[in-house]
Amino acid sequence: MENKNTSRRTFIRNTGVAALGLPFLQHGIETLNKQHMESKKDKLGIALVGLGGYAGGQLAPALLQTEHCYLAGIVTGSPDKIPLWQKKYNIPDKNVYNYQNFESIGNNPDIDIIYVVLPNNMHAEYTIRGFDAGKHVICEKPMAINVADCDRMIAAAKKAGKELSIGYRLHFEPYNLEMARLGTSKTYGAIKKMEGGFGFKAQAGQWRLDKKMAGGGPLMDLGVYVIQGMCYTSGLEPLSVTATEGTKTDPARFPDVEQSLSWTFEFPGGITGNGKSSYDDSYNFLRAEAEKGDFGLNPAYNYNGQRGTTAAGVMDFPQVNQQARQMDAFALSLKNKTRSIVPGELGRRDVRYLQAIYESMATGKKVSINK
Repeated sequence: MENKNTSRRTFIRNTGVAALGLPFLQHGIETLNKQHMESKKDKLGIALVGLGGYAGGQLAPALLQTEHCYLAGIVTGSPDKIPLWQKKYNIPDKNVYNYQNFESIGNNPDIDIIYVVLPNNMHAEYTIRGFDAGKHVICEKPMAINVADCDRMIAAAKKAGKELSIGYRLHFEPYNLEMARLGTSKTYGAIKKMEGGFGFKAQAGQWRLDKKMAGGGPLMDLGVYVIQGMCYTSGLEPLSVTATEGTKTDPARFPDVEQSLSWTFEFPGGITGNGKSSYDDSYNFLRAEAEKGDFGLNPAYNYNGQRGTTAAGVMDFPQVNQQARQMDAFALSLKNKTRSIVPGELGRRDVRYLQAIYESMATGKKVSINK
């Protein structure tokens, strides 16, 4: 069930590792891998569940740069991928699993965490199976396709006495962290309104255009970043939402998911948040208008290359490996016996928002957002 279409990942990656020459990149991976394996004694082992484009293009290379965790195992339904992964990341046979023998991962002391990187409709199943096997879990966003599944995942974590974290990489990215700092500290006074959007042109045939697998269209995949951005920039949760589906100009490509949509959140204090997402247009921004000046990012949500401006000038922060920071933070929280800063409860909250947006889009009415 792994995605072979990498258009979304390529789009977000933008000017990332693909710009490097392949011989240089391969040599760099081999060097990092050797150094990483030599120093893994005190690191927690992660098994990637699903070896699609994000796992192979982002997470696995990031695990060569982590300080508190390393790539210990893989779970895949594609046997042809196994030899390359084993060679590239020195994964022993005993740490390779498929979806049928997945539960036996519970007997493997090398693996402390499983990272679920599967289509959205499989998140709940494999997160719960991971907890049943006695492992901690990182689940890629969105957490699930409905709140009921989120509740089952959280309950499974509590029953197992394990921790659940959501793959919200931008909570560890300096430019987005600065948006949160500027907004919540009211550096430019109280926020009056926010706007954000994330869109790209999706190719036909990928699972993200299948409602059964994805739970929806660009809102589930891209809009969730915009929702997150508005919440951490303001430090607030929306009270209600009004949403409208965009015109569907290509029904053959989008038979059962939205091609685009827009929504307006109402936040406490009269703050509004205008968001949009699309699989047929390109944009990538987050902005806030405050009493004493504006601040924003463009692009905002890429794997790298964020740029930001404020009323005082240009933001200047280092580019970081967001995935490495995210996974390291969870591993460190487990070592320190503290909770993830992006726990299952946060993922559940955002799925509530997604469902409220879809309800408003379907009914044409304002929808109150209840906890």
